[in-house]
Amino acid sequence: MNPKTRFRLVVLYVLVGAMTLVLLGRLWTLQVLDGDYYRQVAAQNRTRDIVVPAVRGMILDSSGRALARNRTALVVSVDKTALSRQKDEGKAVLTKLAGVLGTTYDELTKRTRLCSPTVKRPCWPGSPYQPIPVDDRVDPKRAMQIMERQEEFPGVTAQVQAVREYPKPEGATAVQAIGYLQPITQEEMDRRKGLLVTGYSAVDLIGRDGLEATYDADLRGEPGLRTVLVDSQGRVTGTASEQAAVPGSTLVTSIDAKVQAAAEKALDHQMEAARGRGEKADAGAAVVMDVTDGRVVALASRPSYDQSVWTGGISQDEYEALLGKKRGEPLISRVTQGQFAPGSTFKVSSVAAAVENGYSLNGIYPCPGSFKVGTRAFRNFEGQAHGNMNLHRALVVSCDTIFYKFAYEQWLRDGGTKPRKKPADPMVAMARDWGFGTRTGIDLPDEATGRIPDRKWKLDYWNATKEANCKGAKRGYPELAKSDPGRAAYLKAIAAENCAGGYLWRAGDAANLSVGQGDVLVTPLQLTRAYAALANGGRLVVPRLGVAVLNPDGTLVRRIEAPKAPKLPVRAKVLDYIRDSLADVPKSGTAAGAFHGFDFGKLRVAGKTGTAEVFGKGDTSWFASYAPADKPRFAVVVMVSQGGTGGSTAAPAVREIYEAIYGLNGKKPALKDGKLPENLPDLQPRVTTGTAQ
Repeated sequence: MNPKTRFRLVVLYVLVGAMTLVLLGRLWTLQVLDGDYYRQVAAQNRTRDIVVPAVRGMILDSSGRALARNRTALVVSVDKTALSRQKDEGKAVLTKLAGVLGTTYDELTKRTRLCSPTVKRPCWPGSPYQPIPVDDRVDPKRAMQIMERQEEFPGVTAQVQAVREYPKPEGATAVQAIGYLQPITQEEMDRRKGLLVTGYSAVDLIGRDGLEATYDADLRGEPGLRTVLVDSQGRVTGTASEQAAVPGSTLVTSIDAKVQAAAEKALDHQMEAARGRGEKADAGAAVVMDVTDGRVVALASRPSYDQSVWTGGISQDEYEALLGKKRGEPLISRVTQGQFAPGSTFKVSSVAAAVENGYSLNGIYPCPGSFKVGTRAFRNFEGQAHGNMNLHRALVVSCDTIFYKFAYEQWLRDGGTKPRKKPADPMVAMARDWGFGTRTGIDLPDEATGRIPDRKWKLDYWNATKEANCKGAKRGYPELAKSDPGRAAYLKAIAAENCAGGYLWRAGDAANLSVGQGDVLVTPLQLTRAYAALANGGRLVVPRLGVAVLNPDGTLVRRIEAPKAPKLPVRAKVLDYIRDSLADVPKSGTAAGAFHGFDFGKLRVAGKTGTAEVFGKGDTSWFASYAPADKPRFAVVVMVSQGGTGGSTAAPAVREIYEAIYGLNGKKPALKDGKLPENLPDLQPRVTTGTAQ
């Protein structure tokens, strides 16, 4: 063999050896170094991970009646991702599915498209990577067609699932208090990276409002994970492993369904009656609270809506109706989010402020038809004069001019428009001590703060509105002047006053605050809490709806305790005096007409009417109360926007609620002996039926 041939053979052997070493190295890398990774990839080619949603826990009233629960239903869902991989992007499948479900291709397309600011509902607000429910009331025969011919419906599933429902026990809805569910969005999932993180999964519905939102972590449970075996065409051939879902806990609330239904009925009845008298009565609220511990027994808000609109995909018209003013923005809870001038119901705070700052509790004061505050005359309701009287009588007949005098004199002592270094502003300070101007701390989301105006608020508001006011003062309101010249002239004068000195805390501001008018705003819940504090001796209880969280089998997880109640800075004898005064309001005062014929022998009611003037609108009707007057247990407050006087609309509604609670005038009592259930074990036999019903 010549040298050249020998050289070529050596080169060939070297190349073969090198290639063999490279191949062996690559095999070692694949099988040893990266073996775990490729085994996982191979497994994924024949397995699929399916998130199993947990059954959501129930929400119960204080007697174990379900306010929110689940029903089992056959749900047809569409996998948007699977459809997008098909040649026609799933058009043929959706067309065939529409025929089976008795709907149209266009309707299914709308339900499976993703929501965005430019896409009208119905649409899918959740993650695009989860199955999208398109029918949750499908007929079993139609569902079988889909399940038995799965090859004809790739990307479509028909499964038995738990669907949320709100059964309205005793006719009670409590819509705004309970809230509603919506699918988790992709943005929310992106903030919780991973398939199963912090109890959330891509197939979850989460609470968006009310108790569903506040106690979402308890109610939601923990989703499970099932790994299934699939063939080359994606058909399930078996189960490889399964991590079971953990059902959500049950929330027991202080709501009593019978009292809730009675509050809703009374509110509806009196709002309808007010409209019959020519009032607009466009919104209302009713609250029933246990004064001893702040447990909320009922809270009704009007206008309302049917929670079933969220199930199965809400239309754009329905969605806009819930948000729009045309139907009164029914998503807003007037109990916790509505802010209104309280009128004379506010005087309980003003009496305490006056007495604790030097005015005699047992003094005699003149009640003229009007009282001059600076250069302006402030009048009683309809200009009535009542002569000289004590504070007891002032509350019973609701004399405004006595309170105007108190407020004006206190304002002068503080230095008027040139205040001393640290003005006392006793009525402002006392109002805040009664809980006005701050959230009550109730276990519901998005509670409003209300507003107690003061010197700082006036300055801040002036800075924010000065430009607009000065513009209005200069040019007026020519567009409005064409249709309403009187109002245009009034607005121009107000704008000029605010432009020049709107930052000043004027005598009129102090006078208006003393009777719950002007810029004062409270929520019905804040006022209920204040009257509960008056009734219980001065403890400003923190309202609570949640009572306890239970396991699905009814065993106790935890009790829900409210924070410690602060004390009112008001002497006991002052509170006693106010309570004694309010007990006469339904008998001989401004609420006497509403309580004519009421059985005071069985139940003494104490309360205060309020008729708050609102510029450009009808009066806000209020009645704030508690009962029994001698041993208070419940505070009941009703508010009707544009409802007329407190005695004509709100007080009759409160009367209806008390009659329902205590079974007066021949009615069956909503509560046995006027008491709520005391012990949680009483609930457990009614809870052990499970979370899906």
